[in-house]
Amino acid sequence: MKESLFGKLDNLYEEMVDIRRYLHQHPELSFQEVNTAAYIKSYYEKLGIEVRGNVGGNGVVAKIHGGKPGKTVALRADFDALPIQDEKNVPYKSQVPGIMHACGHDGHTATLLVLAKALNEMKGSLAGTYVMIHQHAEEYAPGGAIAMIEDGCLEGVDVIFGTHLWASEPTGTVQYRIGPIMAAADRFEITIQGKGGHGAQPHKTNDAIVTASQLVINLQQIVSRRVNPTEPAVLSVGSFMAENAFNVIADKAKLIGTVRTFSEEARSFIEDQLEKVIQGTCLANDCTYDYTFFRGYPAVVNHGPETEFLIESVSQVPQVTKIEESELQMGGEDFAYYLQHVKGSFFFTGANPNGTEAAYPHHHPKFDFDEKAMLIAAKALGTAAIRYQNRDASEAEFQGNLA
Repeated sequence: MKESLFGKLDNLYEEMVDIRRYLHQHPELSFQEVNTAAYIKSYYEKLGIEVRGNVGGNGVVAKIHGGKPGKTVALRADFDALPIQDEKNVPYKSQVPGIMHACGHDGHTATLLVLAKALNEMKGSLAGTYVMIHQHAEEYAPGGAIAMIEDGCLEGVDVIFGTHLWASEPTGTVQYRIGPIMAAADRFEITIQGKGGHGAQPHKTNDAIVTASQLVINLQQIVSRRVNPTEPAVLSVGSFMAENAFNVIADKAKLIGTVRTFSEEARSFIEDQLEKVIQGTCLANDCTYDYTFFRGYPAVVNHGPETEFLIESVSQVPQVTKIEESELQMGGEDFAYYLQHVKGSFFFTGANPNGTEAAYPHHHPKFDFDEKAMLIAAKALGTAAIRYQNRDASEAEFQGNLA
């Protein structure tokens, strides 16, 4: 009787929850995840699984070799946290002031670790190689993916799959999309230099705050009036900083914001239009400026055949009750870089906590997710990985390794 992936994962679910809650209590920020990386590496070492640490920084890569020849399938999870104070009233609340897992990366890590344990236990009956990529620093550009790729994490890999626990969607739902699914995420900084003075004598100044305020409004016309309305794009100013004395007209103001696009054409167009609007606004107000556009992650673009294959695989997971096409998501993800090097697909696994209609969004101080979604994610990733190795085998052989 062949070993069962689903059965093993069901039996390991409590361990998955324990790992997730431990990581939730001990979060670390991007590029600072030393203890988390050590925890992941130690987990593999105790299982006797081939593992390499310090991959591209704090990254960890493990490999499981099946008993039969086959392809090399990579699965990826991220493990960094965010600079947010955990406001949940739960036993596993973050123990680190001002830092929490507010995006599900603790769940991603627990999912992949336990999936690796299950695959390792049944490796004798499996074909090919399974590469577990534990990536640091997804939350903060330039991110960890680029450095890990440069350090060889994708060497020999034929295909890669990844998932994001998605608290806005019901548990049991899987969302996919062929082509672009998540946006390029860029940042801009604008410093306005005017001429300060006394608040009672504005005619003797060039008011940087008024100029910056006009600029915030003028920038909104780029998307609404210059970008083709059929091209998804977002431009948001998220920070406005200036001197704060009540009776002083500031000589300097700074704006920081983000641009989200899906095509390189729209991305470059908005970058260029930004400076034109800045230049015109400052000229009209006798101010000068400094402008920098920081290119972040490119758009996540899923490959068609691999995504279709993923859909077929996910449909075999009993707990998956709904498979649907995702809307375009304006959030960014450096999984994009992996897909620029190898074929693959990135998808969302519904994880709405307790079935609430309005779950706290990702990056919220009270963010949480349904831990049962981790089990679904593990089964989805594991099914795709095993089926990819056995695409030429019979369906009966697939099922023998899964259920």
